[in-house]
Amino acid sequence: MAEIRNYTMNFGPQHPAAHGVLRLVLELDGEVIERADPHIGLLHRGTEKLAESKPFNQSIGYMDRLDYVSMMCNEHAYVMAIEKLLGLEVPLRAQYIRTMFDEVTRILNHLMWIGAHGLDIGAMTVFLYAFREREDLMDCYEAVSGARMHAAYYRPGGVYRDLPAQMAQYKASKWHSAKDVAKLNENRQGSLLDFLWDFTERFPGRVDEYETLLTDNRIWKQRTVGIGVVSPERALQLGFSGPMIRGSGFAWDLRKTQPYEVYDRMDFDIPIGKNGDCYDRYLVRVEEMRQSNRIIRQCIEWLRKNSGPVIADNRKVTPPSREAMKEDMEALIHHFKLFSEGYCVPEGEAYAAVEHPKGEFGIYLLSDGANKPYRVKIRAPGFAHLAALEEMSKGYMLADVVAVIGTQDIVFGEIDR
Repeated sequence: MAEIRNYTMNFGPQHPAAHGVLRLVLELDGEVIERADPHIGLLHRGTEKLAESKPFNQSIGYMDRLDYVSMMCNEHAYVMAIEKLLGLEVPLRAQYIRTMFDEVTRILNHLMWIGAHGLDIGAMTVFLYAFREREDLMDCYEAVSGARMHAAYYRPGGVYRDLPAQMAQYKASKWHSAKDVAKLNENRQGSLLDFLWDFTERFPGRVDEYETLLTDNRIWKQRTVGIGVVSPERALQLGFSGPMIRGSGFAWDLRKTQPYEVYDRMDFDIPIGKNGDCYDRYLVRVEEMRQSNRIIRQCIEWLRKNSGPVIADNRKVTPPSREAMKEDMEALIHHFKLFSEGYCVPEGEAYAAVEHPKGEFGIYLLSDGANKPYRVKIRAPGFAHLAALEEMSKGYMLADVVAVIGTQDIVFGEIDR
């Protein structure tokens, strides 16, 4: 008789965000998965320890690099934790701007996810479609912060600066004629809010296009329906959050259950699944994009009608304006002290969590009264999801592991923090 034995093999890299930073060891009985063992730590950056060695205000840039697809949401939790310790009041306009950019970030994340997940399991076109819309939202990031990805736009007490009154425009060059450029600049004639409003008018139709490509596509359904099923009780026990727990039928969303900023003023729905499989989680995320679009429109309407400060007027924590710094000696001293030493935060501890596109992203800060945190602990949603990889893929086929990694929407920056 031929000897029949299980094979143990390395899997991947398959997903664009698992490019050599996930070592997945699979034990296979033929093509059926007996065991899946994710090895992490291949990226480890020591973000928590780095943040403990720097003044509070110098670690905002590290937050962008944790989950590099949900940049501003990471910053949001960090600055909220600092604000809790300092007892800082955030101006209302800044709260609306933060809420709006949280939702822009959610759409950015889900577009990246739907493109990469589609590419993983054989749907190539949707990747190109999704990146077309990401381009517009990346321009919004660039307009407010100067950076397309790692924005460092949120600051303790508000945001770095108000929204620009004029969008940057394309210029004619040897690659683009004046006629081409005029077409590209059609929706860039007004402010950032006008540009974003134009985007929200077009976006629901774009989501319809993604759904036309995938929702009733029989190959897509064969690859996702009934795959990676997690029951509601098990999702709760495994520490799932975000679309992962909502896909299993729990209407748990921090924007509704523990509202922060101005989410309690927003009108939006929480989409939930009922089967807890890859297909339901896909439907949940697609509907979340539509709901984010609704929230952005509500924020734009309010921001158009109401002006005001966008950062707290507290010179011990927030820097003076550039103009004041150039003219006033005291402002110059404040500026120098803030950016060289930072500020001392009262002793105590705080935990702040946001409804990040991937789930509950939390920052636990412990301060001993110095200008740098004594301890920073990051609660990354993807970590709990990756830990369930074996349970979600056991008994399925080798090809289904790809669908399971995709449905978890994992980015290793936050897992290997």
